[in-house]
Formats: sequence, structure tokens, C-alpha cells
Amino acid sequence: MENMNKNIAYEHIDFSEITKVRFCTLVEKCNYIPNHWHQSIEFIYLIKGERLATIENKSFLLHDGDCVLVNANAIHSMKLMETNTIILLQIPIDFLEQFVPDIQEIIFVLNDSKNTPRKQECLNKVKSILLEMKRVYDAKEDGFLLKFNSLLFSLLFELKTHFSVKMMNVNVGQRKKDLARLNIILKYLQKNYKQNIALEDIAKLVHFQTNYFCRFFKKHMGVTFIEYQNQVKLAYVYRDLINTKDSLSMILSRHGFNNYKLFRTLFKKHFGNTPMKVRKHIVEQD
Repeated sequence: MENMNKNIAYEHIDFSEITKVRFCTLVEKCNYIPNHWHQSIEFIYLIKGERLATIENKSFLLHDGDCVLVNANAIHSMKLMETNTIILLQIPIDFLEQFVPDIQEIIFVLNDSKNTPRKQECLNKVKSILLEMKRVYDAKEDGFLLKFNSLLFSLLFELKTHFSVKMMNVNVGQRKKDLARLNIILKYLQKNYKQNIALEDIAKLVHFQTNYFCRFFKKHMGVTFIEYQNQVKLAYVYRDLINTKDSLSMILSRHGFNNYKLFRTLFKKHFGNTPMKVRKHIVEQD
């Protein structure tokens, strides 16, 4: 989903000039995208496969037919251990503000273990709309834009009517400031992830004292800065492991992973097996 050659940590989304949203069907090979966010709401409808979605520290294991919604600016990660086929819909927050003026003060709760039969019926309707959007988008018959947009607004109506929750005591301005600082940090990390980055240096970028920076980063990202840097390295290593025939030592060197013992520990924690066994398993799937 995210173009890892461009950016792992903070996703840049190319929205359609015609529909004003991003809508596509993707076939994704095994992938790992560490915590990131974007200024859009995101639907992922899993047609085939399995993936682990972690949203604001809550994990969802998705299977065929499952659908998950990620709210705008919500910190989330994705892990795929097999090939997935998904419907992806991303709707920018500034587009939504035109029709839902209080969008900054609400969240959409699509996945709730306490869903009532009525809520489940509404969720099934959301899924059916997404499937119909795919059919219309793929066919692009005469008048497709009118039909596509009518489905998009039907989807938004379902969300606002049945799945919106008002956030209490939300400080929208502070949230924006915090995300702007995180954006600076993650963009710097994206360019320099292979290097040993001193906490003092990264803290200065956002004009924080080192101790405050450490607390700030852990609060928002759920892990320490060093842990997150290792996750970014791990994501690149995993990508190269499954998409190239390069040796593990070459891949580790390419992405600045010099501590092999730490790498093995992290890899097994995230992917449940050794690098070579994971590579072998994925090759056998192909």
C-alpha cells in the first residue's frame, strides 16, 4: 500500500483529480509498514489474504471479507505475511470537512467487538458499497463518475449516521502541532535511518530537550525513538529479503543494521521465524 521507496514513516497519498479520493484494488506481496499516519480516513477491505493491522495500539487480525477503518491522523502499522488482495479507499480530511464540518472532533468506530446486530447490518452495507464502488470503478462505463460519487456519499452517510463518535475534550490545535513535530522527526529519520542518530540531535530539530523528546515520541508512537528506528530498518530489510535474492549480510549492510544479534531478536519477534525460513516460506507461496 505505502510506497516504501518513497516513504515508510509518513505516507504521501496521490489523490485522483477526478474523484478527489484514492480508490484502487491492490495485490500486495508480504510487507511490513511501521507506525505512520496520514491526513485522510482509510478503508481497507481484505478480499483475499491475512494481515495484522495495529491502530492506536489496538491490533486487528484481518481475514477474507474483513474491513477496517483507520481514522485521519491515527497512528497505525500493517504487517502482511502472505500476499493480500485489498480494496483501498482513502478520503482526505479537507474533502470531508466540506460535508462534515465537525470532522476534526469525531472519530469513526467501524470495528467494535460489541457491535449490535443493527451495527453489523450497517457494517455489511458499508462492505457492499465498497464492492459496488470497485465494480463501477473497474468498469468505468458511461456516467461512472456520477455513480461512483453517489456511492461515495452513501458510504459517508452510513459512517456519519451509524459509526461516528464525538471526541470529548479534544484539543484539535495541539493535536495538529504534535503531528507537525512528528512529521519533521519522521521525515528526518526517513532520510537518515541507516545512520546512528543521536537523541540530542533529533530533539533539537523540534526544539525539545532530550528527555522531553523521548517522552513525547514514546507517547505518540508507542515505542522509543531507537526502537522505532530499528523497526524502520527492519521494514526495509524485510522488503529486500522477500523481493531480492541478495544475501542477508548484504541486505543488513545496505540498511545500516550492524548489530546482527539485535536484528535476529527483532526479526523473530515481528515475523515469528528466522529470516531464511521466512524467505523460504514466501518463495514456496509464489
